[in-house]
Amino acid sequence: MSEGTGQRGQEREHAYERELERERESEREFEHVRVAVIGSGFGGLGAAVRLRREGITDFVLLERGDSVGGTWRDNTYPGCACDIPSHLYSFSFAPNPEWPRTFSGQPYIRAYLEHVADTFGLRPHLRLGREVRRMRWDGEALHWIVETSHGTLTADVVVSASGALSDPRMPEIPGLDAFPGKVFHSARWDHGYDLRGKRVAVVGTGASAIQIVPAVQPEVARLTLFQRTPAWVMPRTDRAISRAERALHRALPFTGTLRRQLLWGIREAQVQAFTKHPDLLGVVENLAKANMALAIKDPALRAKLTPPYRIGCKRILLSSNYYPALARPNVDVIASGLAEVDGSTLVAADGTRTEADAIILGTGFHVTDMPIAERVVGADGITLAEAWKDGMQSLRGASAAGFPNWMTIVGPNTGLGNSSMVLMIESQLNYMADYLKKLDGLGGRAGGVALAARPAAVRAWNDRVQQRMLRTVWNTGGCTSWYTDASGRNTTLWPGTTTEFRRATRQVNLAEYEVIRAAGGGGGDGGDALSVPAQRTRTEVVR
Repeated sequence: MSEGTGQRGQEREHAYERELERERESEREFEHVRVAVIGSGFGGLGAAVRLRREGITDFVLLERGDSVGGTWRDNTYPGCACDIPSHLYSFSFAPNPEWPRTFSGQPYIRAYLEHVADTFGLRPHLRLGREVRRMRWDGEALHWIVETSHGTLTADVVVSASGALSDPRMPEIPGLDAFPGKVFHSARWDHGYDLRGKRVAVVGTGASAIQIVPAVQPEVARLTLFQRTPAWVMPRTDRAISRAERALHRALPFTGTLRRQLLWGIREAQVQAFTKHPDLLGVVENLAKANMALAIKDPALRAKLTPPYRIGCKRILLSSNYYPALARPNVDVIASGLAEVDGSTLVAADGTRTEADAIILGTGFHVTDMPIAERVVGADGITLAEAWKDGMQSLRGASAAGFPNWMTIVGPNTGLGNSSMVLMIESQLNYMADYLKKLDGLGGRAGGVALAARPAAVRAWNDRVQQRMLRTVWNTGGCTSWYTDASGRNTTLWPGTTTEFRRATRQVNLAEYEVIRAAGGGGGDGGDALSVPAQRTRTEVVR
C-alpha cells in the first residue's frame, strides 16, 4: 500500500469517526434539562454560577460562538476597553485582585470571563457552537422546545442572556455593497486587513469609534470621521494598578471590596442628576467643554465637536486621546452622516465627498429590536418580536407576557447610563433564583408547572417605568439615541438607582404571575396566583 493510499484511508477513518461523534453529540443534544441558558457573556455565566449555587446542575449553557465571553469575545478592535472601572465591572462573587489597569482592556476582561467559567465549574454545562435557531413553548408539555444548530433539546425554563450588544447594526447606505475596498463593522474586526498607509473612513462616533480612531490614526494615511451627531467626551482617568495595590488586594480581599464599594457609591450618587435633576449636569457639561478646549485649538473643529444636546442624553464617553487624535493633520471630521457610496467615493449627507480604501462601521447594535426575539415563539403562537412590535416591555426586566417560564437577563429597561451593568445582572440573578424557588414550591421541579407574567402586571410595571422616564435627561436632553425605539420610547435604560432595582427584583411576587399546570397535574398551592389548565393559551388579566 502506498503512503498516499494509507494516508487517504486514515483520513476516511478519521472522517468516519468525526461523523460518529457528531451523531453521538446530536443524540446527546436531544435531551431535557431544567434550565437552558442562552449566551455565555456576563449574563449567561452569572446565571450559570447562580444556578450551581442554588444546587441546580440540570442545565445547559448554549453559546453560538467557539468560546465564552459574549461581546468581550466578539469585539477585538484596536483600543477596545471598558468605560467602567475594572473592580466594578466584575462579579461581586468573583473579585479579581489582578486587574492590571483601572479601566482594563478587552483581552483582560475576556480572560476574566474564561477564569469564571473554570473557577465555578461551568465547562461541563457549556455547549459551544450551538446557535439557537428557534425556541417554541409547548403548551401541553409545559416546556420549551429549543432548536439549535446541532440538535434539539427541551427545557422547563429558558433564561435568555444573549445581550443587547451582540448583533451589529449594519447601516442601509446606497452603494455600500458595491464599495471596491474593505468594509467591516467594529464588532467584526478584520485583523487580516492591514490599515497602514490606507485612506480609512470611520462611520459613527459612539463608544467603539472613540477608541478606534486614536488607535488607528497614527498608522493610516488619511482618516475621515463621519460624525452624524457629536458626543460629549470626558477624560478617561486610566492608569496602571501598581504591584503593591494588587498585592494588597490579594492579601486583604476586603480592600478590593472597599474599592468596589467606593466606585459604586460615587456612581450611585450621580443618578439623581440623570433621572430627576438634569439641570445639575450643566456643571459637567462645562467640564467637558474645557476638556475639549485643551486638545482642540481650532474654533471651527470645536464647533463641529460640540453637541447641541444636554450632556448625559447620550452616553457620556470617556477618552483622553480621542480629541488629540482628531486634531492631527491626517484627520478630517465631516459633521454629517454617510449618505451614499459611489465607487470608492463616499458622499456625506451635506454633499462632502471623500475617497477611501476602507470603511469601518461603528454603527452600534440591535438593542431595541434584538434579533433573538424573532426566534422565540410563545404561548399564543406569536414571536417575541411580534409581541414587542410596539416596543419592548417586560415585568421587572425579566418576564414577557405570553411567554411562560422564559426570562431575560439584561431585558427591557435594565440598562444603565453611568454605572456597571454587572450590578443589574446580579440583581436579575436574584430574581431568577427566587423564580425557580417559587416554581419548586408549586411542584415545578418535576415539570408540569409554569409561571406566566400577567399582562396587567407587565403593563403596570412599564407604565411606572415610563412615567419615571419622563423627567430624565434621556427624555428631556434634546437628543435622539440608541436608548429609544422607533416610537421614541426609552425601552433600554433603568430610570433609577441600582439599589432601587435590587429591591424591586429581590423576590418574585406570585400575584404578578399566573400559575399554569399540566392537565391533571398536582403540585403545591399557587398562593395569590390563579391556577389554570395547561391547554389554556390566553393569560388571565388582573381586574
